[in-house]
Amino acid sequence: MPEVRHTPVAPTRTQRLASGGEIEAHRHDDHQIVYAGRGVLAVTTGAGSWVAPATRAIWVPAGTVHAHQAHGDLELHLVGLPARENPLRLDGPAVLSVSPLLRELIIEHTRTEDDDSPEGTRLRAVLLDQLRISVQQPLHLPTPADPVLRRVCALLSADPADSRTLALLGREVGASERTLSRLFAGDLGMTFPQWRTQLRLHRALVLLAEQTPVTQVANRCGWSSTSAFIDVFRRAFGHTPGTHLR
Repeated sequence: MPEVRHTPVAPTRTQRLASGGEIEAHRHDDHQIVYAGRGVLAVTTGAGSWVAPATRAIWVPAGTVHAHQAHGDLELHLVGLPARENPLRLDGPAVLSVSPLLRELIIEHTRTEDDDSPEGTRLRAVLLDQLRISVQQPLHLPTPADPVLRRVCALLSADPADSRTLALLGREVGASERTLSRLFAGDLGMTFPQWRTQLRLHRALVLLAEQTPVTQVANRCGWSSTSAFIDVFRRAFGHTPGTHLR
């Protein structure tokens, strides 16, 4: 297993990554807010993956081993916070809603790396106030620990359009529908339909970041129709896939 890079201080800065670019697994002694002003960001930890478009940010607590991947040309805004500052009181990664005001605060605050000026300090204080009232969003795709469940999740990850029932998937991996249902609830904390919807939304964000047409995204991610995809996407993100593409 490769050694995980340890960077004690989480930087505050703007960084650009080309589509497909990665930042390898690392950890900080500080907390970090990770926000994509353009493109779609995927953050992966041992517990699963989080995907965030421009209306969301990702909270990465101090000490969490994590890696970044860019989908579409990524404009990455990083905000480091000392471990003693935890405005969200969260000890695990989370996806947060980003209001128009919070978006502008993050972008402005990350223009200058680690700005300790009086203006920068005031801006940071307002940013922390906005973080405290931000809402968590259910965009986490957990990674299963159970080996049988891993096989089921791998089948669906390879083809999110796979529409087989849990019973049919169970036949392939040698487990009953009842056993798999129990594993989804106990291991991942969600039902099978909830996990599959999360997987499809994650894949849809990636495809949209690559400028894939909405109809193709709906088809490749397993929705029965484009309108069904648009409805689920709007309820999850507050806007349509077409708006997201623009």
